[in-house]
Amino acid sequence: MRSIWNGAISFGLVSIPVKLINATENHAISFRQVHLEDGGRIRYRKVCELEDKEVESAEIGKGYEDADGSVIPITEEDLAALPTHTAKTIEILAFVPADRVDPLQMDTAYYLSANGVHATKPYTLLREALKQSRKVAIAKFALRGRERLGMLRVVDDVLAMHGLLWPDEIRAPQDVAPDTHVTVRDAELDLADALMDTLGEVDMDSLHDDYRAAVEEMIAAKTSGEGVTETPTAPEGGGGKVLDLMAALENSVRAAKGAKAGSDSGGAAGAADGEVAEVTHLAGRTRKKAAPKKKTAPAAKKPAAAKGGSGGSGGSVKKTDAAAATKKKSATAATAKKKSTKSTASKSPAKKTSARKKAPA
Repeated sequence: MRSIWNGAISFGLVSIPVKLINATENHAISFRQVHLEDGGRIRYRKVCELEDKEVESAEIGKGYEDADGSVIPITEEDLAALPTHTAKTIEILAFVPADRVDPLQMDTAYYLSANGVHATKPYTLLREALKQSRKVAIAKFALRGRERLGMLRVVDDVLAMHGLLWPDEIRAPQDVAPDTHVTVRDAELDLADALMDTLGEVDMDSLHDDYRAAVEEMIAAKTSGEGVTETPTAPEGGGGKVLDLMAALENSVRAAKGAKAGSDSGGAAGAADGEVAEVTHLAGRTRKKAAPKKKTAPAAKKPAAAKGGSGGSGGSVKKTDAAAATKKKSATAATAKKKSTKSTASKSPAKKTSARKKAPA
């Protein structure tokens, strides 16, 4: 990668020669302005308004426009004479916790590369010191004609620097927050939290610009002479008034669960590897408004009888029980019959004796 600035990091009395490299790149598709009638390019020319003629870049300098409209010329010599000791130095001012830096101040990101073999040791020392302290370095540096504020941190094994806006360049959020007082209920917070859990996390590396991809596809179709397929425009939403916030949250949770389930079932490779996404279901959350319903234990199911064959163990158990019951019933019946017979036999002689006594001699 090509460096855009060469200088040194000033770390106390330690000087670390470095190269400054852009850490980001812009992939946005740019368009040219054309004349609709004939397709000719529209160009801007630099014209001197006093002479009304086009001038070359070598003839153009800097100037500051005063309040009364007059222009004060500023030369490169004037700028070079300014006491800017950070012109070629990234001067570290302090080390602070990362959360002390407001993300609103974040600007362009750069990589810092060690410039030469002799810079390797102090470069590694600063990198490891930042890792161990879990802090970031606040520094000043000059780039493109102005002094800037920067923040140094470690990305993998590389020192990175974020340009920071100066504190007085951050606007105060006056009159931005809603001026109407509203009360958010616990049930609404529970549903919002459930929606956040259902949506889950995202792999940042998997995100891409769908609009740019569609523009590239459209340009490729026009280049090859094919017709451009019109994509139906989604109905506009979100601009109206929310009539029922609870219903909107519940529907959002349902839709998120459906989308999550669809994406999980669609991945054959993930299913083969046994990867299952963890989803926090709304029914399992503790709700303050409604008490949880008590679950009744299901009744025990009777074992089903086997339809046939020797493989069904349920059938043999049932037959064994039936045989035992039949045998027990037969034994009971036999015992009762025996008792009845004995009782009858014992009663019969008594009747005969009684009859004999009553008979005449």
